[in-house]
Amino acid sequence: MFVHMTIPGLIRLLAGFVLAGAFLASPAYSQDRQGMIHSMGAQVMPFSLAKTLHVFEMTESGGIQQVVIRDQADSDQIPMIRMHLQHEAMLFSSGNYSDPASLHGTQMPGVKELTEGAAEIHIEFEPLPNGAQIVFSTSDLHLLTALHRWFGAQLSDHGADAAYR
Repeated sequence: MFVHMTIPGLIRLLAGFVLAGAFLASPAYSQDRQGMIHSMGAQVMPFSLAKTLHVFEMTESGGIQQVVIRDQADSDQIPMIRMHLQHEAMLFSSGNYSDPASLHGTQMPGVKELTEGAAEIHIEFEPLPNGAQIVFSTSDLHLLTALHRWFGAQLSDHGADAAYR
């Protein structure tokens, strides 16, 4: 029996598979890896992981990656968040994903495809009142899947330092 599915429906289905895979890892392995990522974060990010939250939203055309402060008392983190995400957006636009790869590993899901398909991905930095965000969009389904896999890997690796919206 053939089931007709729209592109948005397919994207939601794929995003569900990505998230399911990201959260089905062994708890002991995940906690060890999350601890390692948390402790190594300062090598790549100038802001405090303890005072900020990475928020990932998978959209029908790509996704939104935010870094925001957890508490308004930590507003000193905002300039560092903005500087970092603006720099990362510039690198990502040219296909350079070396910063996340140095933290999460060179075999990070989606990175190879995102690097090779950089010309087909629109990347935009946007400041937020409590941090900043990078908006990714593409019409290429292969790159959309790679972007969602990359977001899922970051969600898994960052643990309590990240959230899905």
